[in-house]
Formats: sequence, C-alpha cells, structure tokens
Amino acid sequence: MEPSTYAVEPEPTGPPWRLWEEVGAEAAARQGVFAPVYSVSFGARNRIVIAPGDSRSMTLILDKCEGYCRGVDGRAGPNLACEGCERAVATRIDDCGSWQTVWLEPDAVVRRPSKAPAAPPPDWNDLERAEHRVPPVEPDGSWSRRWEAAIGVALAHLVMATEGHPVHFLDGPASELLDHAVSRYLPAGPEARSLGLAGPGIPLPRPRPDVLLVPRHPLTGAPWRPPGDQGAVVPLDSGVWAYLAHPGETSPMPATGTLPEGTLRDDYPLPPRPWRPLTPHQGAFEDTLVRLPAIHAFQLHNSYHSA
Repeated sequence: MEPSTYAVEPEPTGPPWRLWEEVGAEAAARQGVFAPVYSVSFGARNRIVIAPGDSRSMTLILDKCEGYCRGVDGRAGPNLACEGCERAVATRIDDCGSWQTVWLEPDAVVRRPSKAPAAPPPDWNDLERAEHRVPPVEPDGSWSRRWEAAIGVALAHLVMATEGHPVHFLDGPASELLDHAVSRYLPAGPEARSLGLAGPGIPLPRPRPDVLLVPRHPLTGAPWRPPGDQGAVVPLDSGVWAYLAHPGETSPMPATGTLPEGTLRDDYPLPPRPWRPLTPHQGAFEDTLVRLPAIHAFQLHNSYHSA
C-alpha cells in the first residue's frame, strides 16, 4: 500500500482456516471460493489493509508472532494490540516473500476523519499523469513485484474471458511485455482470441478485439468499459495499465544541449534489464482464479493447469 492509503477486502481473509474437504463446495462458495483449494478462510470480511508505517499506538502481541522466516505471517490471528486497552486490533505481516502490511480488524477499529484537507479523489484522468505509471523494472534490475502480482490477477480473468483459448496480442507494448507471461498459461494453437489494450485517453482498437485489456478505476477498482460496450474485458492494475498505455519516451534520441526529460542515454550505464522474462505471481493467479464464479463451469469442460 502507498503511504496514507487503505483498501478494504470484502471477502473473508485470514484465520480461522478450514480444509476444503471438510467444508465442501457449497460452504466454500458462500465464502467466495468456487474451486477446490487446500483450505478456505473463515476470517472476517471487510478487513482494512494499510501500510505498516501508517499504523499508530499499537504494540506486538509477542505470543502471536509466529513466522516461517525472519518476520511474522499472522497465522495465529491478530498480533497487534491497542496500547491503551490492550485489545487485539490488527495483524502485522512482514515475513519473507510477503507484502508488508497491517490488516485492521473491522469490528475493532472506527473510522474517523483526519484534520488534513481532503484531496480530490483519484479518477480516470489520473492515469495519464506520469507519476501514476508503475515501471515494470525495479532500480536493481528485477521485475516489479507489483507487475508480477497485477499480471497474475489479470491472467486469471483472461483465462475465464477466453474460456482457455489461445490469445493473439495486438502489436504494442502490451504484446512485448506480456506475451511470454500469457503463453505460460494459455495454449498455442488455432481459434485464438484477439486481445487489445483499451481505456481512457487512447483510441479503441478497430475492429474491436475479442477481449479488451482495461484499467481498474484507481479508487473503486471497477473495470473501465467503452460506452455502450458489453464485450469481454480483462481488468488490470491502473498503474501497470498506465505504463502500457502512456509509457513516455523509452528510446534514445539525438539532441543538442540538455537531453529532454525522459530521454534515455545510449552510453554507460545502460538501463537495468531483468535476466529472465516477466513471470506472473503464481499465488495471485491462483487466488484470483478460484474466486471467479465462472471457474465452476469452466472446470466442468476443461482440465486446467499452469505451465
């Protein structure tokens, strides 16, 4: 999470967990899980996630600080208590391989307005701002963790939108960056579905592709749709989509005097480049896929496994 932001997870998250074979398909579906998994969460709905640096007046509950490596993973439930009343109010997660987060329990916190002046809520227009774009490569030359997670989520929606058929990308940045990732999850062959980038500020491809790769709204998370269009869309993290739609200048240009802002030099040091192709986050892909209601009908007609 960015500093001073929060999100609400409407589905159950965290402990207690129950095995799928114990609860069955109907009870799992009521928890928002529509395909077999090892265990199903029966934790609270509407938990609020914030950046750890935004938490205040809380202290660790030492006997609930289990973790697999060098951090805590929240396996035993809330591990942060209010300093004043000592009630368990939140769960800190910072174990290796996990996003660093603090999850507030919805029945233990109350929302209060801050004294800071209210900023205008983000909107579709924000996607064209340079600062909204999320570059795919970290400064150390590795792939962005946010990109890996975002592509994993989008691919789950793409599998459902195409019913497991092959995908043909329209030419452009999306094809260059995502083609390898998609090919790991969808087979090659005939009857390919066309996939094109669409959204606010860019022309809609003509003719319309079978599936549109569109941004999620930066505030509500709802996918963008062309006016009056009811065709298939695949939602993508708005910051990742903004980079694909508005990447800015990415190639060297001859210039005199000071180089224009955003122009890359063609001498040393070169921009960092990952040593491997972009790979979706497997956990993000699987967690999203099993929560899509369409997966039930899809399973009846397909045997699906990732590469």
